[in-house]
Amino acid sequence: MSLEGRLSINLATTRGSWGFAEAVDGCLRHGITAIAPWRDQVEAIGLKEAARIVEANGLKVTGLCRGGMFPAEDKAGLQAKIDDNKRAVDEAAALNADCLVLVVGGLAGASKNMPEARKQVADGIAAILPYAREVGMPLAIEPLHPMYAADRACVNTLSQSLDLCVELGEGVGVAVDVYHVWWDPELATQIARAGQMGAILAHHICDWLVPTTDLLLDRGMMGDGVIDLPAIRRMVEEAGFHGPQEVEIFSRDNWWKRPGDEVLSTCIERFETVC
Repeated sequence: MSLEGRLSINLATTRGSWGFAEAVDGCLRHGITAIAPWRDQVEAIGLKEAARIVEANGLKVTGLCRGGMFPAEDKAGLQAKIDDNKRAVDEAAALNADCLVLVVGGLAGASKNMPEARKQVADGIAAILPYAREVGMPLAIEPLHPMYAADRACVNTLSQSLDLCVELGEGVGVAVDVYHVWWDPELATQIARAGQMGAILAHHICDWLVPTTDLLLDRGMMGDGVIDLPAIRRMVEEAGFHGPQEVEIFSRDNWWKRPGDEVLSTCIERFETVC
């Protein structure tokens, strides 16, 4: 059965072996026609060339990673973040991405003021939203696991993310990444809520290893950990999202050390058997 429309590879997954062009070639060799690149990977090859490669190969870009990181120590810093996010919107549009994924950011500097960080996130998204609407680029808020609340994302549950969607209005949705939300006792309720809102823009998959040796760079291949991937997939599909499942694996000491073709063949095998 064709993988088209079913499986996407976030290019973080093959970061250990390949840059943008090599990853595209590898995906095409394996029959994968959907990708999600990172901004630094696009920058390395150049936005114009990345867009040319996407168009020439008829690729679907399920998301661009990442915008966000809004909280700052002063108004000038926040404005710089807003300006960078507008550039990210332009990059996502040039790649014809389904969405720009937002990892919203944590506490700024030495701050311990979490309510202020969350306010800056809402203000920052509100500041770029009119521009994103103008160019037709949906913004996908990705709640991150609470272990990242201080440094990467002060929005940690789907409930928080969807509340922001309600506050901000049209053009904002969520990215459901199993690594970050699998533990949430409200997961089923909030995925159903997201479906009612039409807010699910992306579905990211990997696995949570036990033990996990690095909280950022030791994600597992699907089937190697404790996440009930089929159950979450059913929730997402019942909520109305039928886009590709996007494999996103950060694995410094395992998968990033393996040949890219081995990584992709394993992704496909696990996608077909355990997801």
